[in-house]
Amino acid sequence: MGIFGALSTAVAGMQAQSFALQNISGNIANSQTVAYKRTDTSFADMIQDAQPARQVAGSVMASSRGTNTVQGDIQGSSVGTFMAVNGEGYFAVMKPTSVVDNNAVFSGVNQYTRRGDFQPNKDGYLVNGAGYYLMGLKVDPASGNVTGSVPEVMRISNDFLEAQRTSLIDYRANLPQVPFTKTYNPKVANSELLNPADYAAIATGVTGAESGTFIEQSVGGGAVTAYNETGVAVSLQLRWAKTDSAANGGTDTWNLFYQVNTNPGAADPAWVNVGTDFTFGADGKMTNSPPVESLDLTGVTVDNVVLGDVKVRFGSGGLTQYADANGTVQVNAIQQNGYAAGALQSVSVNEKGRVVGSYSNGRSIDLYEVSLANFSGPNYLKKLDGGAFEATDGSGPPIYGNAGGIVGGSLESSNTDIADEFTKLIVTQQAYSANTRVISTSNDMVQSLLSMLR
Repeated sequence: MGIFGALSTAVAGMQAQSFALQNISGNIANSQTVAYKRTDTSFADMIQDAQPARQVAGSVMASSRGTNTVQGDIQGSSVGTFMAVNGEGYFAVMKPTSVVDNNAVFSGVNQYTRRGDFQPNKDGYLVNGAGYYLMGLKVDPASGNVTGSVPEVMRISNDFLEAQRTSLIDYRANLPQVPFTKTYNPKVANSELLNPADYAAIATGVTGAESGTFIEQSVGGGAVTAYNETGVAVSLQLRWAKTDSAANGGTDTWNLFYQVNTNPGAADPAWVNVGTDFTFGADGKMTNSPPVESLDLTGVTVDNVVLGDVKVRFGSGGLTQYADANGTVQVNAIQQNGYAAGALQSVSVNEKGRVVGSYSNGRSIDLYEVSLANFSGPNYLKKLDGGAFEATDGSGPPIYGNAGGIVGGSLESSNTDIADEFTKLIVTQQAYSANTRVISTSNDMVQSLLSMLR
């Protein structure tokens, strides 16, 4: 049995080396495949059951060993929807089983991949080069928060982004201790103040006939483009007027106005007073009790464009009164939350792993959050065509939210090392040749035995 056992073992050795050669061949062939994970070969000896003194070197069996946890190099790309996983994790994907009425039909079974060359197709799906459709969680465009917890196949609509009315203005500014209005004369006390005698009802606002005088007695407070419900844009102009001064025994007090008509008639309202006295102490901080952190403007209409109710938010310490060498209002922030309608122009992936739509109105809206799945035993995932995997008992179920990061505009390369594969190729060839020599030697020994019997 020794000679024939050696023959069987040599044949098993040749089969094992052939198995290894097949893996090496596949690794080399896929050295340029996006996010390909090479397959290494593991050899295991097979020992016959016998007493220790009678045991002989056994046969061999080859099996595949995954390298799914070995990261490939990440390379930049000019395609905004390409993405790479940096660290652990897999994109959740799904492949359609059929097409009905030009709509993809999915099986509902998730697959997983690290191949991130996704691009939108004609139907708005993000599909990679192997035909797998990307999955993720929807994002509420208004709040920016993820909705739901179960990933779904992403489909980006080409519909217009509807307009959003301006309902909030964030505003922060420093008011000069002495405003350099056109009427200001450093030699004349209170010349920087608004003169109520020049207006019929300054506590309410300013008419068109009074507008010129008002401009001379106030300083600009900045402007912001605001939008109504249909996306019509208007410029909301702000102005500050100082109405009292501590330098002359009073209290540093300011009024805020906004423009409602850029071309008013003599009796038409031109500027509206928001109806709040903003007072400041010697330290430049607001002294209103409680401090004015926001105020509500009701029924705002600018040049016949109805904006409705608008909240102006100053925040804590957002308004100050410090000396300013130029005597002007220093606007530190003025932002609003409205925008016009817009058409989708491009799609990209940001550093947070979110799919972002860029629209013709200048808005960038988070549409989806890419879902990354991780596994307790990633090297036990079953390989599928196109660089995809499916879960097995050995890999465990997918775990979402516990994976690496996503790098947008990039791709992960194959983790195949050509030099290493060539080295294994030489070793495999030599091992295969050595097994053939065992067969030749065994054959010679058998021939010698047969010759003796003749």
